[in-house]
Amino acid sequence: MNPLDQVPQPSTRRLAVRVTKDAIRQIYGGHPWLFDRSIVSVNHEGITGELAVVFDNDRQFVAIGLYDPTSPIRIRVLHHGKPVAIDEAFWAQRIDAAIERRKLVTARGDTNGYRVIHGENDDLPGLVVDRYARTLVLKLYTTAWLPYLATLVPLLQQRLEPDTIVVRFSRDVAGQDLFGLREGTALVGQAPTAPVLFRENGLTFEADVVHGQKTGHFLDQRDNRAKVRGLARDAKVLDVFACTGGFSVYAAAGGARAVHSIDISAASLETAARNMQHNIAIPNVAKCEHTTHTGDAFELMQALAKQHRRFDIVVVDPPSFAHKNSDVERALHAYKRLTKMALDLTEEGGLLVQSSCSSRIPADEFFAAVHLGADSSRHRISEILRSTHAPDHPIGFPEGAYLKTIFARVHKRAEFGKR
Repeated sequence: MNPLDQVPQPSTRRLAVRVTKDAIRQIYGGHPWLFDRSIVSVNHEGITGELAVVFDNDRQFVAIGLYDPTSPIRIRVLHHGKPVAIDEAFWAQRIDAAIERRKLVTARGDTNGYRVIHGENDDLPGLVVDRYARTLVLKLYTTAWLPYLATLVPLLQQRLEPDTIVVRFSRDVAGQDLFGLREGTALVGQAPTAPVLFRENGLTFEADVVHGQKTGHFLDQRDNRAKVRGLARDAKVLDVFACTGGFSVYAAAGGARAVHSIDISAASLETAARNMQHNIAIPNVAKCEHTTHTGDAFELMQALAKQHRRFDIVVVDPPSFAHKNSDVERALHAYKRLTKMALDLTEEGGLLVQSSCSSRIPADEFFAAVHLGADSSRHRISEILRSTHAPDHPIGFPEGAYLKTIFARVHKRAEFGKR
């Protein structure tokens, strides 16, 4: 039986919605979210996935989007401006445009693990599609997409020819009626029972597409990992919050003498070790000494400092510290602390690579926190560059700019004179 047979078809009704003037201004500015507090009136009780048509006070069309009565983001805007039909041709055009943007990633032929659809930033809000070789992972951040899967899945099949498509759900969707679907259900083919191997810039990684974090791999750091690879020759590297070893493998492939990966998840570090083995045929990887240590990153960094360990490159890529607005100050404090601790582990003239994936932390505040952390240490930093997502993660609205990374050279404070 097709797993989508139990999922309802899209409603033929249209929900007429009036919203605040500020919400209309934001829609015309290109923002894809309409929150529950912005809605002034609806003409009937909407159901999940119903198309909601937004009108202004003169009853003129403003936008159309997917309605989700269970989410604070009540409407995810698909289109604004002049009215359009939301039909198969509309979905095909959006998918084709997203695939065209990925030619920057796929042109060289050495990468078959990348993001095909980046939600709001590809004008398909709440929908993510990641590709791992011949497996697609379709992740939903709202159940409003469920009625449209019967149309979207064949379109993805026609264009990308995957062997398997599995569906994943965000934490926000947990506990809702999924009409018989569950985490990792195969919509096409058979759900993998083992990790899927894929290529990224010529390196081989594995992704647990059914149970792994996100969709199985953190694809957004691809370009930053490649930069580390280019700087790692003969280096001793510390990979903090290493997860499945993305930065670690790139550093080894770049000629690092030794890489030490630390993470709180033993399972993630086991994957990191396997990812290193997947690339053992590369001479640089075979020569690199790779060690791992499981535990709290802050505690392990303190222990390494007490042992007077020093590294030529320290990579600090933590998970999101700000899941809600009230977490922002605590997150900024954590970034400052991590910077100070990382600098104490970095050799004179070494390199600090530090990231934030918290969308609620603006880039300027994150970079300021890193510099404040450096100012409170025995070291100074000079920036080499600031970077963001790989091009398969385009930025289409402010909240889409979540990833920030700084590359900085580390110096003793004495080089800069007395304060």
